[in-house]
Amino acid sequence: MSAHKPAALLVIDVQESFRHRPGWDPEAIPGFLAAQNALIEGARTRGLPIVRVFHVAPEGVFAPASGHVTPMTGLASFEPALEVRKQRHSALAGTDLGAWLIEHGVTRVLISGMRTEQCCETTARAASDAGFEVDFVSEATLTFAMRHANGRTYTPEEIRERTELVLAGRFASICTVAEALARSLPQ
Repeated sequence: MSAHKPAALLVIDVQESFRHRPGWDPEAIPGFLAAQNALIEGARTRGLPIVRVFHVAPEGVFAPASGHVTPMTGLASFEPALEVRKQRHSALAGTDLGAWLIEHGVTRVLISGMRTEQCCETTARAASDAGFEVDFVSEATLTFAMRHANGRTYTPEEIRERTELVLAGRFASICTVAEALARSLPQ
């Protein structure tokens, strides 16, 4: 993949809803927010558009009526170039995000947010299939331990590693915050 394409940062589902879900791990939050906030600040400094994505559902903690569909406490404040409310895993499914990216000349997306293997990975795959170059900034993604039907519990690190394995060279470039920002130019 070539460097220095007009890019946009996608901040996916970094919302208070997750604090109210099983498996929430408050110890994972400081490191994640440090990386996510560094990515936001770097994007802002470079003039990259930042897209805020919220996951919404008709009921539960992802329902707007719950009061939890708000930016996560500790997330850097930013004025989104676009705010997307999605009901599916991919931020491109059933939203105007794809059309907005094309209209604004964006050819590369930087993927960050929650959860690594769900909405972030699904958005990365969809963006790649739609023709965008994808930088998956895994250090600025977060997930939680998951238990397999066979009884084995997978750590967040194992889930992140698996996501990097299946995306790398096929759907995305796996990047650090610094690498993703170095490869990006404003629209």
